[in-house]
Amino acid sequence: LPFPPWTGLHDQWQQMSNGSSITQFLLLAFADTQELQLLHFWHFLGISLAALLGNGFIITAVACNYHLHTPMYFLLLNLSLLDLGSISTIVPKSMVNS
Repeated sequence: LPFPPWTGLHDQWQQMSNGSSITQFLLLAFADTQELQLLHFWHFLGISLAALLGNGFIITAVACNYHLHTPMYFLLLNLSLLDLGSISTIVPKSMVNS
């Protein structure tokens, strides 16, 4: 029980209940017009290219500079590789669906 009986809040807590429930979930497409679909496509393309370029710079810098072969930069290298993997799977599908 969240409240001990002697606080007086115990009875109030038992009377409160959550009556909300979700029975449906609706996911809509981005847009039906060709212009908005192209806008979304170019937007996703720009974001993905910027992310790929930034992660590529991090990977190149850590791999080529021996001063950056420390645990912190090793972690950043691994995070950049994970980000590249997620970008290369999620963003192209979003671009096709837009």
